[in-house]
Amino acid sequence: MLRHLILLFLTSLFLTARAADWEYVDCGLPGQPIQIESISLSPDPPVPAQDLTVSVKAQVTETIEEGATADVTVKLGLVKLLQKKFAVCEEARNGDADVQCPVTAGSYDVVQTVQLPKEIPKAKFIILVRGNTVDGDEMLCLDLRLNFMSSTSIFNSPFKVLS
Repeated sequence: MLRHLILLFLTSLFLTARAADWEYVDCGLPGQPIQIESISLSPDPPVPAQDLTVSVKAQVTETIEEGATADVTVKLGLVKLLQKKFAVCEEARNGDADVQCPVTAGSYDVVQTVQLPKEIPKAKFIILVRGNTVDGDEMLCLDLRLNFMSSTSIFNSPFKVLS
């Protein structure tokens, strides 16, 4: 299940990347079933056309069962580029993830590596992930901010006017 969330994050990266600054916020409440402890990237920042390894450490406090969902929204400013609901357990099965449903309570360290595409737009993106249990209760809340704006764009000349 956690591997699935990483894949959602990486899917968002596929739509976005460039050498990037990034941050995440675990916007969930303390009692939610999934508590993200850390997310790390290597290389940090991500580099187009290179492998990106994403490592997630999390605590699961109650069993995640078949029927859990993850709503993922990718935004460029106020514009929604992608909004999709995923069946978490089905995605884990289809992706042959190490963690399969039912996901029992415990500590999880999940690592996933993907090749980033070289054609990645320069922009600032927000990725919102909202997970829900089979009963519709909130399971996870994660906000990711990715800044793929390069300091040397076609609009920002590296040559400064000296006065």
